[in-house]
Amino acid sequence: MQDIELGAVQERFADLVWAHEPMGSGELAKLCQRELNWKKPTTYTVLRKLCEKGLLQNENGTVSSRISREEFYARKSEQIVAESYAGSLPAFVAAFLSKQGLSAGEAEEIQAMIDAFRKEGQA
Repeated sequence: MQDIELGAVQERFADLVWAHEPMGSGELAKLCQRELNWKKPTTYTVLRKLCEKGLLQNENGTVSSRISREEFYARKSEQIVAESYAGSLPAFVAAFLSKQGLSAGEAEEIQAMIDAFRKEGQA
């Protein structure tokens, strides 16, 4: 599947759909009015564009995702590593840690993930 590029506004819209799906398109328009202060035509325009990109679907007035939130953000992360760090996850982690650092709990959580991947034969 292709990479799906979203602007900040489209990403906020997609997050609303992921949080409330499946939902009727009318209900989505009301939600966008409350949360984003959008008029109905704006909601339907953004919905149409995200359906064209293959992220969402609107079947018989019911809006749902074609790609889960987790899958979308996993792809986005992979794209950042590929484009900005020549595909090197260690280089990405090193750059992140040089500014951000890790708490002891975060380090333990990451180590547990690494150990689980090794145990499953994925590393």
